[in-house]
Amino acid sequence: IGKRGKTEASVEELLGRAEKRDQFAIRILGKMAADEATETLVEYVPEESNPQLQKATFKALGEIGASEAVQPLADALVGDDAEELVRPHAARALGLIGDARAVQPLADVLAGDGTDDTRAAAAWALRQIGTREALETVAEYADEHSFVVSTEGEKARRSLDEAEPATA
Repeated sequence: IGKRGKTEASVEELLGRAEKRDQFAIRILGKMAADEATETLVEYVPEESNPQLQKATFKALGEIGASEAVQPLADALVGDDAEELVRPHAARALGLIGDARAVQPLADVLAGDGTDDTRAAAAWALRQIGTREALETVAEYADEHSFVVSTEGEKARRSLDEAEPATA
């Protein structure tokens, strides 16, 4: 459907279904970048009893670019109850949103002891945010033992090198 299929009626119908926790409707709202759904979807971020709903919600919020979701997603990423199954999805959503407020929570996850998948997702998200601070944070992990994390670090290092003015 995407943004072209976005009409007030279609968003309203999908929002009604999303309010009933319909994951398909939530995914479509994300693809439509329906910012009208943000308030409803943010309510589902802490739904720890339903990781599949959380994953669909996180991705949709990322696709929408919902800056209102940065703090709830950061909480889902680093909270004491953060479920390892959904943490990478929270990180990726933060990267899609691209808000610099997420740099520190993502950097903390990258430096921490999460799974390689979660740490790689945090590194990817930092690269997507793309501020100098975010890229420098990821670049520090270019020599990481985890291949997926080090790959993100190398990409960040290249981005920083490309941003540097050429000196002769």
